[in-house]
Amino acid sequence: MRYAAFLAAALMLIQPAHAEKTPEVDPRASLGVVQQWIYNYRAKPDYAHVPAAVRVLFHSQTFKEPENAGIYLGFIAGAIGSNPAKAEQLIAGFFPVRPEDEWVIVRAIAYSGLPDWRNVLRRVAPRMPGRRVMIDAYLAGKLPTLTDIPLEEMKPGVMDKLRGAFTKNPFAKDERKLNTTLTFASNQDLLDTLWGYYFATGSHAPIQRIIQMLPWSKSRDTVDKLTVGSMARYTLASYAIRDAGLREYLRSELARQPAAVKAPLAEVVEAADTVQIAALRKDALAAVDELKIKGSDSRRDLSFWGQVGVGAVALGCVSAAALGQVAVGIPCVIGGSASQGLLSFWEKQQ
Repeated sequence: MRYAAFLAAALMLIQPAHAEKTPEVDPRASLGVVQQWIYNYRAKPDYAHVPAAVRVLFHSQTFKEPENAGIYLGFIAGAIGSNPAKAEQLIAGFFPVRPEDEWVIVRAIAYSGLPDWRNVLRRVAPRMPGRRVMIDAYLAGKLPTLTDIPLEEMKPGVMDKLRGAFTKNPFAKDERKLNTTLTFASNQDLLDTLWGYYFATGSHAPIQRIIQMLPWSKSRDTVDKLTVGSMARYTLASYAIRDAGLREYLRSELARQPAAVKAPLAEVVEAADTVQIAALRKDALAAVDELKIKGSDSRRDLSFWGQVGVGAVALGCVSAAALGQVAVGIPCVIGGSASQGLLSFWEKQQ
């Protein structure tokens, strides 16, 4: 009986996206209820209940797998940045936080866009002594804020390649170093983070960043770019179907964007206007097939394909698509759950 009463109360919290008032969040609510609340938030911000929603996210162990938690991280960052005068009061409402989840608070502050985020982070730091290394890295600029993360890593020029060829010891042992460079092209969860920030603020700044990724949906250079570009195109269309304001904004951008962006953006607008997003999914799968064939047969980029081995392509359920599936009925690009989003599409041909 107790469970039935709780379930009934939780279901009462779920309101349509066009509701005039954002439903309040019961701290005991399920993750699904909070997901719906997050999606509705930008229509009618309910700042006072953000701490309760965040506590549900922590209680549900949403941040156990950081690569699948980008949309929630982005929402928290956006909520912090949306009201600078009350930011520290909001952050205080998140505590106590389990030590393994403290990184979320640190990164959300750094990603918030607050003009004074460094001092805010310094004042909160004593409450998270176990994250001192991470905090110092952000304060020193060793870790980038969300707006400082580049779209892709700069490729070395001709002179850099020649310099490396002549200075490298050919007899030295080749030790591969872990590449920790953070870029939107190589970190699919950052796309989710931008969507979370949009849900918290309604700001078009993260949408502009997503629009800049659209040319990658036509890329045949790397799996990473094709993956992120396809997901950018698909999620823009998916959310624009249900968000008239977003749809109109994307349409207004058609006249301002360069040709490389305009073509895929026009596809997004058409798919959103006609509620036809299946074509975007089919096109993404066809692009992967083309990349498989040309990568193995023509050997057009031997260094890239030789290093990939088995390539994991997340055209499946990154968190943004997973949130849509739970909250507003948006299907995943291929299928599966957020924790099983990496789908193997290509295996190196011998």
